[in-house]
Amino acid sequence: MSNVHLILGGIRSGKSAYAEKLVRESDLPTIYAATGLAVDAEMEERIRRHRQRRPADWVTLEEPLDLAKRLGEVLAAASDPHAVIVDSIDTWVANMLMEHEKKPEQGLEKIVSQAAEDLLDVVGRSPLPAFLVSSEVGLGLVAAEPLGRRFQDVLGLVNQRLAQSAGRVTLVVAGLPVVIKDSAGG
Repeated sequence: MSNVHLILGGIRSGKSAYAEKLVRESDLPTIYAATGLAVDAEMEERIRRHRQRRPADWVTLEEPLDLAKRLGEVLAAASDPHAVIVDSIDTWVANMLMEHEKKPEQGLEKIVSQAAEDLLDVVGRSPLPAFLVSSEVGLGLVAAEPLGRRFQDVLGLVNQRLAQSAGRVTLVVAGLPVVIKDSAGG
């Protein structure tokens, strides 16, 4: 899907700001799909900062779980095609993990994998770009707790699937974008 651009990076790498910069430069009507949940004061502050950065004319969809369905509804209701930013895939996967943490590992992987396929289907139908922001889990330590390891495993699989489908993949390191894949450019 040449319209999908996966933007990976570590925590505080600048990946969200990079995705937002790309969309601002395109001057396209934009839907910003935010997946965060304000579960404590620190997360509330993070969400507030992200909201402040967004241009007033962007449509904001806050959806922590049923992302493909809700994004599909918003895109279908829009009078014109919109570019999409999903920020972030890792938070969305964590939300699904918490929602279904009692399921066996294969059941959870199936749920999350199907949700990722549904998201790719929704954004793939649009002629405009979709920027999917996610944390790269392959560069850190293996989590000490079983739930953390489960999250790393599932997010790693989701990131691999998104990267496989994306026309462009960029890794942001210390605010600097490094193109990993560019199907349009070679």
